[in-house]
Amino acid sequence: MEVTFTKEAIAQIEPKFTENKNRMLKLKYDTEDCGCVMCGVTALWLVEKPEEDDIRIETNGMPVYVEKTKMVFLDDKLTISFNETANCYMLKSPSQILNARMSLLIK
Repeated sequence: MEVTFTKEAIAQIEPKFTENKNRMLKLKYDTEDCGCVMCGVTALWLVEKPEEDDIRIETNGMPVYVEKTKMVFLDDKLTISFNETANCYMLKSPSQILNARMSLLIK
């Protein structure tokens, strides 16, 4: 899996690391309250430590962790950008937009 951050996304995320020292970035495929695993929603989480199933992905910015068992729901090439008008992140691949209004949550 390849994850690329735009310059705008990096500029928005870096201050969050300063405010939340010793946290790691996780691309979470969240299925809580979704009904089934096929209806998950992606989000960015700042977590204290990776979970046992998490895999570290090197990027053009900061590393990001992804749950190994949820990688099947994501594309091989992903871009994370930031939309200033909507004040949210966007997760997309060359073939689709996975989440046009992705949030960054401190967990």
